[in-house]
Amino acid sequence: MSTDTFGRDESALATQLAQLVGAWWFNYDEWNVEILRGLITDDIAFSSRTDSGETDYEDFVRANLVGADDVMAWQEEHRMNSPYPLRHNGSNLHITGMDGGKAEFASYIFVTKIADGRPLSLSTGTACGTAQITERGLLLRRLDVVLDTTDSVALVS
Repeated sequence: MSTDTFGRDESALATQLAQLVGAWWFNYDEWNVEILRGLITDDIAFSSRTDSGETDYEDFVRANLVGADDVMAWQEEHRMNSPYPLRHNGSNLHITGMDGGKAEFASYIFVTKIADGRPLSLSTGTACGTAQITERGLLLRRLDVVLDTTDSVALVS
């Protein structure tokens, strides 16, 4: 079992990371702004886009921001113009690297809304980023979301 520079084993860090990312998506969906702001560093970098860049909603999902104020302003506008209830399910979260007090991660997201009383799939994609240990605990320092919009094809190498 590997250990990061803070003396914790990787599985404990993975658990904390899963809790952090899960808290991000839950509090974004419910728009708990104070909690959401408390989950990020002041210098957070956030990006969002589709994999194709060719949808009719590119302007709605595209972001490339640095700094908590700008990120939170974009998140608020984006959330207020999205359906409720909205559910982001983060899965397959795993650590892809550790460097000092930072842990890089990757995960899938699955997004739904309710239509005609049933869940309706809105999107899937990846959410990759960096979490950093700070005096306030483990916080998101970078989050890059890429939504799937390109039709699936056979994976051939």
